[in-house]
Amino acid sequence: MREAYDCIVLGGGPAGTAAAALVAEAGHATLLVEREKTPRFHVGESLMPETYWTFERLGILDELKSSRFTRKLSVQFVNARGKASKPFYFHEHDGRDCSQTWQVRRSEFDRLLWDNAAAKGADCYDQTRVIDVALEGDRATGVTLTTADGETRQVAARVVIDASGQQSLIANRLNLLRPNPRLRKSAIWTYYRGAERAEGIDGGATVILHTEDKENWFWYIPLHDDVTSVGLVGDVDRLFASREPPAQVFQTQLARCQNLEARLADAERVDDFHVAREFSYKAERAAGDGWVLIGDAYGFIDPIYSSGVFFALKTAEMAADCVIDALAADDVSATRLGAWAAEFDRGANLVRKLIAAFYTKEFSFGEFLAQHPEHVGNMTDLLIGRIFYDGAERIFEDMDPYIANLTGTAAPLAADR
Repeated sequence: MREAYDCIVLGGGPAGTAAAALVAEAGHATLLVEREKTPRFHVGESLMPETYWTFERLGILDELKSSRFTRKLSVQFVNARGKASKPFYFHEHDGRDCSQTWQVRRSEFDRLLWDNAAAKGADCYDQTRVIDVALEGDRATGVTLTTADGETRQVAARVVIDASGQQSLIANRLNLLRPNPRLRKSAIWTYYRGAERAEGIDGGATVILHTEDKENWFWYIPLHDDVTSVGLVGDVDRLFASREPPAQVFQTQLARCQNLEARLADAERVDDFHVAREFSYKAERAAGDGWVLIGDAYGFIDPIYSSGVFFALKTAEMAADCVIDALAADDVSATRLGAWAAEFDRGANLVRKLIAAFYTKEFSFGEFLAQHPEHVGNMTDLLIGRIFYDGAERIFEDMDPYIANLTGTAAPLAADR
């Protein structure tokens, strides 16, 4: 490990590894550090199809195509009455290779990205904890860290990229994180072996299932080795109002989702229950002098449309381009390092609005699209992550007044940060 780098990246998840790979590949001395031993467990297994283009740029498409990861070709919704929608088949919207994506075991997926960053020239160290980010006022100048062998070191940097996930080291240090008051959700999840799987093209589909009272929903994500990720999401206050342990809360809600009960009838649970509370938040700004936030360190919305890894990779790619430009110009100002954020926020806000629609109990996507079939393509764009183009917001010209009429309000769908 050197005493100084052009760029230090904090966090070995998809955002950090992708950013480190791109900055290192551009010829800049790059250090990537991760506090845990790799590979490490993480949730967020379902990928959006638009991740394809970042994978192409990173040069890992061949590895993904030859991997054991389950192929994901569609998304399907099951309503509160147990009725399944027609799957949203990605290839019907776009017949190119990018219509196929994957359901990944994150330990294996993150390790692939870690190894790719190392191959691109980044110095990669796991079991390395960042104790402090050196700030001179608002300007980042490096980090203090503890290595795997217990040595404490100070390492200087021209730019620090914070991809430390929900720790969000710099954002917490500067008090930049703001929760989304409309999305105070919590998740409880676990894993099953031997759960029911559809045949053929539908075998790898992500399935979203509402409980019978439409208060909560489950994700159903088929992974390889016959393991399925199953998670419950609902309002944090309502889910834990009974003060029951997470396992009991999960089972109580499972009994209110007969479609899911049937899928798990012959399955065996093979892991403990995991919990994440109040995970919707966003930083007030993406960058300062000498630092930039990406991935979950910048913000997280909701797991409903599997946007987490896509946003991690997209922020990494967009921010890395700004870092490369800033280093070349010897101008690591907040303006230059955060130049990507406005475009990203415009696209991400469309996903926020779609999430707000999902959580509007009076609203049904099926009924809306039956009345407005002209928006099916636009809707599929949002589901696959194709959100960074003029016109991606067109669906809301009709959806906003449609929902306002259902709910008796005049306000458009919220896109709170």
